[in-house]
Amino acid sequence: MNNRQIVKLTERYVANTYARYPIALVRGKGARVWDADGKEYLDFVGGIAVNALGHGHPAVMRAIRQQAARLLHVSNLYHIAPQSELARELCRRSFAERVFFCNSGAEANEAAIKLTRRYGAEWLGGKYEILSTYNSFHGRTLATLTATGQEKVRAGYDPLPAGFRQAPYGDLKAMEAAIDEEKTAAILVEPIQGEGGVVVPDKSYLQGLRELCDQKGLLLIFDEVQVGMGRTGKLFAYEHFGVEPDIMTLAKAMGGGLPLGAMLAKEKVARSFVPGAHASTFGGNPLACNVGLAVLKTLVQGGALKNCVKMGKVLFQALLGMKSRFSSIRDVRGKGLIVGMELDLDGTRIVEECMKAGLLINCTAHKVLRFIPPLIIGEKEIERGLGILEKVLARR
Repeated sequence: MNNRQIVKLTERYVANTYARYPIALVRGKGARVWDADGKEYLDFVGGIAVNALGHGHPAVMRAIRQQAARLLHVSNLYHIAPQSELARELCRRSFAERVFFCNSGAEANEAAIKLTRRYGAEWLGGKYEILSTYNSFHGRTLATLTATGQEKVRAGYDPLPAGFRQAPYGDLKAMEAAIDEEKTAAILVEPIQGEGGVVVPDKSYLQGLRELCDQKGLLLIFDEVQVGMGRTGKLFAYEHFGVEPDIMTLAKAMGGGLPLGAMLAKEKVARSFVPGAHASTFGGNPLACNVGLAVLKTLVQGGALKNCVKMGKVLFQALLGMKSRFSSIRDVRGKGLIVGMELDLDGTRIVEECMKAGLLINCTAHKVLRFIPPLIIGEKEIERGLGILEKVLARR
């Protein structure tokens, strides 16, 4: 089938929950993808930060083939070797001592919310409230969209669950003022806001949240669904800030393209999850976890993290140079290979024109072009992609 045929099929039978672009991507290799008509694109979206190792990476393909030939699924009624191994490696390389596996970022955040409620009931005198931030994004389930600080995500779903409030991101005093001594159990933040416009806080903000939680006896939860697993040049974004959370959520890049999420926690918190307290039928299945092991190993030992740091600097500097040439560019910000370029105009048309010219990018928060290419991207690919973007901007 060609693009037009697939688009018509989608429009006829698939739920209308996405404003899709009129192309159907059918093949990928590295940082490139092709649509059903054979047109090639540079992929600076990476499945929204999912394809950290690009498309068709040998380590991912090998892990899929090996595990598919052995065992796909048995459920968590039994011990699963790749799951246990991946949990061990995540704990070894982070603050955590326990891991709960699921299938997505929203599920990981749901698990964090439920663990907070159980921990609050057992150890915090019944406290249950979670404070998050404006412009945050934590998922599309009823609880996670309530934690999300964006009205457009929450619209139409009233009455929303109780126990969630927001404070301004980056404002430590506002967060402290928002704490309810009788109700608040935890603070949930993204170390870097992705959907909110690639907003990077001052180091003192996250450090201040840690100190505040320690003083008030609250849990600190980091949502690293988008910025974790190497996206910032370190395995976890919190490593840039010298702060450790009590709970952290992961997904996106973790499964190399397969659905895989995780909630990591310290033992003192994780002990509130006992058999029957939470579960996921598909969470941590053998196939996804075997791929997760391959992804983790490649990030740490295969040079992907080093390449992310190097290419992140190349991308950032090139965008800063572009900023000096175009008055429509207001700001460039980010870490590693999550970089945002804020415009003084709606970025939707820019994205569409770049797509027509063979470059896939993303616009978030209306005016922020978000660059989240595979961590294995090369300098020539960055130059080629930004060359397309520059031509598009020059026509505005």
